[in-house]
Amino acid sequence: MNADLSLKPLKATLQAYVQHELAGEHPTAADFPKTIARLLTQGYRQSGAALLETQRNQVFKEIYDELVGYGPLQPLLDDPEITEIMVVGARPIYIEKLGEIFETEVRFDSDEHLLRIIERMIHPLGRRVDAESPTVDARLPDGSRINAVIPPVAVDGPLLTIRKFLENRMTTGDLIKLGALTPHMVEFLQACVAARLNILISGGTSSGKTTMLNALSSFIPIKERIITIEDAVELHLQQKHVVRMETRVANVDGQGEMDTRALVRNALRMRPDRIVVGEVRGPEAMDMLQAMNTGHSGSLTTLHANGPRDTISRLETMCMMAALDIPLLAIRRQIAAAINLIVHLTRLEDGARKVTQITEVAGMESDVVTLNDIFKFEKTGISTSGTIQGELKATGIRPLFTPRLEVIGYKLAGEVFGARQPGMWSSERGAGRR
Repeated sequence: MNADLSLKPLKATLQAYVQHELAGEHPTAADFPKTIARLLTQGYRQSGAALLETQRNQVFKEIYDELVGYGPLQPLLDDPEITEIMVVGARPIYIEKLGEIFETEVRFDSDEHLLRIIERMIHPLGRRVDAESPTVDARLPDGSRINAVIPPVAVDGPLLTIRKFLENRMTTGDLIKLGALTPHMVEFLQACVAARLNILISGGTSSGKTTMLNALSSFIPIKERIITIEDAVELHLQQKHVVRMETRVANVDGQGEMDTRALVRNALRMRPDRIVVGEVRGPEAMDMLQAMNTGHSGSLTTLHANGPRDTISRLETMCMMAALDIPLLAIRRQIAAAINLIVHLTRLEDGARKVTQITEVAGMESDVVTLNDIFKFEKTGISTSGTIQGELKATGIRPLFTPRLEVIGYKLAGEVFGARQPGMWSSERGAGRR
């Protein structure tokens, strides 16, 4: 929370004093925090102010955050329960906490104040944002992803969105506790990863795709060489032989860009056992499909889509963006040959994130890619508390690739596929929130 408005003049005076003294002292990075603390105490005594200890500590902290951290955002970044921070100009800042969005009392003093903090965030990262390039994506040193948009594109003041990096990654066990998966679904997915099936994880924004990708990657054998490709590093693989690559935007001269497509192509020359792409969103989808169809099985990636059928349509569109003049039917055949499984996640109306469909890509019928739901969430209603109720269950269909699972020792019992249905599930069992 920001200091009381009546304390703003004192805060401005102390901050100006500290900045003036720092200019003359030039402390080292190691001594910087101690020097600021000493100068704050010194300046406060000279001001003659007599605040309550809590007020004084709050003023000191806000000045420290302003000079060392990211101003009003710092307490929000320090809160481990906050997963997303959304800023629109000098208005109250919104946060996502435990799956719900809240309006806070925290705000920037002005648009200029917000622009200064944005500049402080991106400058050490070698990124820029200005009238000629009014948008920027970057990753903070702690791994958090930031997106900033400034005027004239942002009409109501600078926009800043921060997706925080969470060190404690969710396991499949955690997802079971939250009701996002069932034990049978986990057993099935573990077998699919071990059998080197190519898996697409689809869903809407903030539905938990990256969390699921992290969880599924834990099933990759520890001895395999894994190449990961991301726009901003979020994956946290535990295997020993992981090679991480990150895209790079062009510099101010328009040089040096390295996009996902170029990195996918390069990964094929690096003797990968698996290629894991954080998200496909463009022509790199075609390169990914060709890699899957030429011996690089067991690949994992995510994409934005509203359902398994929409996932196929999106993939077709992205492949056509590669401008290789390949007929749509040929693209569909490549998709049917390359992709084995789609794991679709949904963020429900109550904020719960869960897997709502696990779908096999079964092949082609005429000119259509055939899909079979193996597991599905069936909504049954809404409780009095507003949480979504429903059942996560198998559909009774065994996938056509079952022999591939059995060859490596995964002979899944009939109950996994619905011979004996699991009990009712309600999002109140954990709300599926991260």
